[in-house]
Amino acid sequence: MFARTATLMLLAVLANGPIGAAQPVANTQPATGLPPGPDTQPVLGTPPTIGTQPGANAALPVPPVPPRIADGHDYDSCLAMLYDDPQGALTFADTWAGSGGGDGAAHCRALAQIELGNVETGAEMLERLADTAKAPDLARASVYGQAVQAWMMANKPARAFDAATLAMALSPNDADLMIDRAEAEGSMEHYHEAIDDLDHALAIDPRRAEAFVLRASAWRQLNNLEVAASDVARALAINPDSAEALLERGILRQRTGNQAGAREDWQRAISLDPNSTTADLAEQDLALLEAGPGQ
Repeated sequence: MFARTATLMLLAVLANGPIGAAQPVANTQPATGLPPGPDTQPVLGTPPTIGTQPGANAALPVPPVPPRIADGHDYDSCLAMLYDDPQGALTFADTWAGSGGGDGAAHCRALAQIELGNVETGAEMLERLADTAKAPDLARASVYGQAVQAWMMANKPARAFDAATLAMALSPNDADLMIDRAEAEGSMEHYHEAIDDLDHALAIDPRRAEAFVLRASAWRQLNNLEVAASDVARALAINPDSAEALLERGILRQRTGNQAGAREDWQRAISLDPNSTTADLAEQDLALLEAGPGQ
């Protein structure tokens, strides 16, 4: 799926950023969310996505900064339980909801459901909360953003797109939400629309290396390799140690016949982040490269 490079962490800050996913799964789509084009080589993986299935090792940090959907000791305590005891967090939230826990209890319940593997249930709950919460618009947009990531985890990009659009109506100048929506658009093969959203995100924040990587992947899917290479170069100028950018550059190098350059990029991507989905994809690409074109 078309995924944000910056959110390769398993679950990002819950109150202000998207929730991500965890472990790689077999046959995962390229992490940019862009399915292989008609002439894409089978060796080509792309930077890993948060839009995969939730894994057992997902970690949910307590949101440290606003905007938050609620405040108070019970809210913080419930979110803190999500680290090690999601079932306990769900039980706590259910009990709290029965005694007037309101939006805070609903938020914790939704996140606990996601951590327990009930991703679609949690996504529905997050959307309902964002729609009905009494919190300020920015906090509601944040919860919609979490729903976007949950829908991507559930491989429901159309639902993710809808949630992102609702979020952007509340926070129209949020580069994160634009990138989120681009992920969903890429997963639906709406590459031009994804590029438009990434253009707007980069106009707001031109230092977003992950947006350049994602846009490069979109251009690659449209067979505009020259523009894709330019975007990867800009990503690496911002962050020379971006494993995701190196993975994408390796793909582009392989596509243009530079096998040695592709190998170098994928090996460096692995060394920079050896336990990541990016490394897994780079290792797969390297194995297929070494096996030769007939594999």
